[in-house]
Amino acid sequence: MTSGARNAVVAEDHVGYAEVRRNIRRLLANTPGVGAEPVPACPEWTVRDLVAHLVEIAERVLTRFGAEVPSAVPGEPGVGELLDRWDLLGAEVDRRLAVAGGQRGEVLVMDAFTHELDLRFALGHGFPAEHVAWVPSFEVLVRGFSGAVVERGLPAVRITTPGGSTWLAGTGPVGAGVTARPDVLYRGLAGRRTAAQLSALNWDTDPARWLPAFTWGPFRPPISPVE
Repeated sequence: MTSGARNAVVAEDHVGYAEVRRNIRRLLANTPGVGAEPVPACPEWTVRDLVAHLVEIAERVLTRFGAEVPSAVPGEPGVGELLDRWDLLGAEVDRRLAVAGGQRGEVLVMDAFTHELDLRFALGHGFPAEHVAWVPSFEVLVRGFSGAVVERGLPAVRITTPGGSTWLAGTGPVGAGVTARPDVLYRGLAGRRTAAQLSALNWDTDPARWLPAFTWGPFRPPISPVE
């Protein structure tokens, strides 16, 4: 894939998850003192809240694996302490995902990568030039959107990047096509673009029928732009 589609290598889940952790630590190390800064893509969260969420998800995953979760630091840990705990938990998550094989952690990776992007945009950084979590995370989002298209009885949507890579959301005849940069498509499918922003993409037909399908799972278009 080209034109911003980033790294097309489909890595195993534990590889993508580890890269997200490294990237977020690097981002926050380069911008110290931002724990209280808001994250526009997650309007109720600060940077610290977002990192705490990532730690909580890692704890839940280990619990589902039947692992013993180390006790948390008492009190209100700062961003650095939360990152340390995430690394501790994440190393065990990585190990268990590697042993499990396949794509058992793909939703975990998608959530973490999506929040890495939330932080990048909140701190003034762009979409990463390369990322091993990009392709599997994007495909999770397409599958979720696809389910919403089918659930609403809509014709399929062909999703295309300028480089020519194509995904099909839905089943049956194609009723609409949309073309946009991969980063814009990703953020739209992950509930980070308003209905107006989604409508303004390069559609080959009126997208109004398909806009409700962008509300699925935990995602829904914001009322006002967040990026």
